[in-house]
Amino acid sequence: MYVRDAKNREEVWLLDHIEAMGLDETAFRSRDYVVAIDEESGAKAGFGRIRIHKPDDVPEICELTSIGVLDAWREQGVGAHVVERLVEQAGDQGFEEVYALVGEPRYLVQFGFDLIDRNDLPEKLQERLEAKRDGIEPDAVPAVLSIDEFEMPDRLRERFKHADEEETESDPDENAEDFGIDPESATYKYDTGR
Repeated sequence: MYVRDAKNREEVWLLDHIEAMGLDETAFRSRDYVVAIDEESGAKAGFGRIRIHKPDDVPEICELTSIGVLDAWREQGVGAHVVERLVEQAGDQGFEEVYALVGEPRYLVQFGFDLIDRNDLPEKLQERLEAKRDGIEPDAVPAVLSIDEFEMPDRLRERFKHADEEETESDPDENAEDFGIDPESATYKYDTGR
């Protein structure tokens, strides 16, 4: 199992899973995402994103958002490693802290995130918190992490090393009807008459 930057061709896959999980797809750009991949099967297990906010009057702000793990891969450390990769990317881009606006803050607390008051957020994230609460995540609360205080619990690192998909996610077989073709009446350009 490993986590890498998302590829442009994974945009549809990401959008499908973001929608299915009810996650935030505001200002979607596939290049902002990372994807967890099973080395043996090549199956995608999870994803997440850093979103950079660029207010006019203050320094840029980094937010972790849209972190999701497919059902078959839950409880195996996949989400933890997605978070770790996102925090590393934020540090590589020069950020000293990252924010998250989440409905399940206990998950992030185990990595060193601290819950903070809405008023302690930068103004741009206060607006974003209200938008999330009005839309997809009514219970969202703010959290912040000083990047050099990130901590990966050993149990999650071990789970990730041995992660194994319970049931393989596969694309369903496609047939003519999926593309609006009536197989009874369709003619084909290269019909051989057989």
